[in-house]
Amino acid sequence: MQFSDLGLAPELLQSITEQGYTEPTPVQVKAIPPILLGRDVMAAAQTGTGKTASFTLPMLQRLKGYASTSVSPARHPVRALILTPTRELAAQVEASVKTYGKHLPLRVASVYGGVPIEPQTAALRAGIEILVATPGRLLDHVQSKTVMFHATSFLVLDEADRMLDMGFLPDIKRIIALLPAARQTLLFSATYSEEIRALAKQWLREPAQVEVSPRNSVTETVTHTVFKVDSRFKRDALVNLLRARDMKQVLVFCNTKIGANRLAYKLEKDGLGAAAIHSDRTQAERMQALAGFKEGNMRILVATDIAARGLDIDHLPFVVNFDLPSNPEDYIHRIGRTGRAGLKGEAISLIGEEDREKLASVEKLIKAKLPLTDLPSAPRSRDRTATTRARSVDTKERPAGARARPADAKARSADPLFDQPYQAQQQPARKMDADTKTPMTNPGKQQKGRQIAALFLPPATKHDA
Repeated sequence: MQFSDLGLAPELLQSITEQGYTEPTPVQVKAIPPILLGRDVMAAAQTGTGKTASFTLPMLQRLKGYASTSVSPARHPVRALILTPTRELAAQVEASVKTYGKHLPLRVASVYGGVPIEPQTAALRAGIEILVATPGRLLDHVQSKTVMFHATSFLVLDEADRMLDMGFLPDIKRIIALLPAARQTLLFSATYSEEIRALAKQWLREPAQVEVSPRNSVTETVTHTVFKVDSRFKRDALVNLLRARDMKQVLVFCNTKIGANRLAYKLEKDGLGAAAIHSDRTQAERMQALAGFKEGNMRILVATDIAARGLDIDHLPFVVNFDLPSNPEDYIHRIGRTGRAGLKGEAISLIGEEDREKLASVEKLIKAKLPLTDLPSAPRSRDRTATTRARSVDTKERPAGARARPADAKARSADPLFDQPYQAQQQPARKMDADTKTPMTNPGKQQKGRQIAALFLPPATKHDA
């Protein structure tokens, strides 16, 4: 099937051709026709299969009749609202809408936190038809009365499971309450739990169910590799792995912001070129790190799960789970950053003993067994290996439970000063004051006529005088 068989407008087909696409993906084949018919859609498809174009193309087609070249803001009300969970995904969706709609006079803008609000306010007041937003910043504009939804006929929840399941639900409810009841609602995501599906159906009217792969499945273009690693030496194991295989452009996931910062610092000190992105970084820092990674100026990008959604990196060959996610569904989103658009990719996970339960949850979700493999060579740094060897030798020489002998401590001393016995320093004899019978503070000078402040005495009176 060709894109021309889907009934898309010539302007859209021209943009698609300019991007080098000829055939639609399976999710696009199944999702575009019902959207063009005005139906609500609930679509589940693997990451990297073209979900963004699945709702962008038919949405532009339906809004084509409202396109206007007028400079009046009144001719450009918000007609479509696309909500995303992260800033990076909002920027990516905005870029896709501009790319596919470049031959249509429809205005698009995005609003998200981490950047100044004034330019966003100016864009909204100038008038736009398509608005891409994160919930928090959108509500800021709502409170400032810089955005209105009286003409909105489209609502898209991109990465809907995250939007509804990770603290966005109250904000989503507030936003939906502001939209007209007569609208077309589209939900797109890679995974849906049964609870999310039940909740989403409250907002959709007889939605068309679109699934192009088994639920919570992973793409066949991704190879899974799981290494058993001593958790104490995980960072060293990663460094050895990166160097042994000469891996370039690697996206590494950590569970915490502190862990991401520490790992990026370690990799940078080892000369591997790394940066961390997470919610504590400013939007400018995050965009700068992402741009450097995409351009090849940076070898490794360390991220928390905030980057599991919305990072669209061409030809990303490796994704590494330094920490297995607590939520097994996040594993699918993480590895979905590689193996996109039919290309090959590899998902590598470093597993310690404490990660076995998380690994079992991932295997249960994706319905596949991920065999454990020993990491070749000992993943230990020089200092840590020496310390461990010294401890093992020391343990063999002493009975179990015995304390270390002084000779052991002396052998491990790094500074000869600590090997010398303590000697008390003899203080020189101090001269005594003949009047006060106390040591003189400065025997070189004669102390006479010193006044002593008697702050504890009451003030003198005439009777005392």
